[in-house]
Parts: sequence; C-alpha cells; structure tokens
Amino acid sequence: MAISEEQLKRLAEQLPDVSRDPQAVRTRVEAMEKILERAFIIPGINKPIGLDSLVGLIPVVGDIATAIMGAYIVWEARNLGMSKWQLTRMATNVGIDTALGAIPLAGDVFDFLWRSNSRNLKIITKHLDKHHPGTRTLDG
Repeated sequence: MAISEEQLKRLAEQLPDVSRDPQAVRTRVEAMEKILERAFIIPGINKPIGLDSLVGLIPVVGDIATAIMGAYIVWEARNLGMSKWQLTRMATNVGIDTALGAIPLAGDVFDFLWRSNSRNLKIITKHLDKHHPGTRTLDG
C-alpha cells in the first residue's frame, strides 16, 4: 500500500522535534538525563536513581545499553557545536561510567554514585546558558 505525499507530511508533523534548535536540544537532553539518572526515588532514603543504575545491573548488555544512551547526550552536544574539549570531557565521563560500571557488584555501586549523564548535562547547560541564554529554564 502506497503512502501519499500528504499522508507523509502529516506523519512527519507528528514526530518529535529532532532539530538542532538549542531549546529543542536542551529539552531532549534534560529528558534523557532524567530518565538515566533520576527517574525513580528509592523509598526510605529518598535517593533518585535512573535507568543507568537499574539497567547497569544486567551484566555486559546493560552497560552497553546505558553507554549508548549516554553517548546520545554527547552526540546532541556535538550538534550544538560545542568545543572538542567539552565533547572530550563528556565522552570521558561516559567512558569512566561504562568501564567502571562493568565491574561486577562494585560497578553497580559506582553507577549509583557516579552520574556521568548529570555531569554532562551540567556541561551542556553551561554552554547553552552562555551561548543561547534564551533557552534557560526555571528549575522547579
């Protein structure tokens, strides 16, 4: 069954914005960081955790999956035109998280404590606040 050009246009309009617009990038990166680092609260200690800690419990596959999601944030930073130094710092954060997170048991504790995606969000936010101040949002 063929899709008409009009149907294709309507479908494209329903897809999420994947532009390089700084505000859209900020929104996507903040959402990804929240999913990876702060999606759930541990009852009793009120400590936020995310998919990075939970999926990281699955040996090898979990660490690879969270590394790919962390690399997505670095890719978005590249789309913003951030400096090679900033991108290297961000990639290093993801690399440390992946390498040390892969160690059985100790790596799971490390994933709980080392929040590479939150660190990378801070780097991106600092860049956006300096170069695109109109994208600032109020923290609630």
